[in-house]
Amino acid sequence: MDQTNDTPQVEVNTLEASKPKIEVKVDTGGALAQFSAPNTTKVQLQELSNQASQILSELPDYIGQFLSNNQKPLITVGLILGAFVTLKVTLALLGAVNEIPLLAPTFELIGISYTAWFVYRYLLQASSRQELSQEVENFKSQFLGKQ
Repeated sequence: MDQTNDTPQVEVNTLEASKPKIEVKVDTGGALAQFSAPNTTKVQLQELSNQASQILSELPDYIGQFLSNNQKPLITVGLILGAFVTLKVTLALLGAVNEIPLLAPTFELIGISYTAWFVYRYLLQASSRQELSQEVENFKSQFLGKQ
């Protein structure tokens, strides 16, 4: 360990030349670590600051390049996340509506009534089934763009 001139040194010399020289070094109390010079700390801080500013200045280019290279997968992920959020909100709303007294049985009654009307109107007679089939085909052609 490199010692500075601040620490006292005690040397014990003997009168006889044949005995080895013993050197005792005593550190002052409370000196746990030596601090580096303030200039090196400032230089290191300046280097870190320069590196951080360089990274932050190049960040928009990196993000733009990433977005342009991965546009389709990002759109797909966004649509999946949007569908998931929409599904969760819809289920939460339906759960809240289902908790209202007499509202759930009313909706069930409306659903059963509409199903009965649909079967009576479109599925019982052959002519009405053909009419329904034609309407479905027209809707498919309009939706898919086939004429």
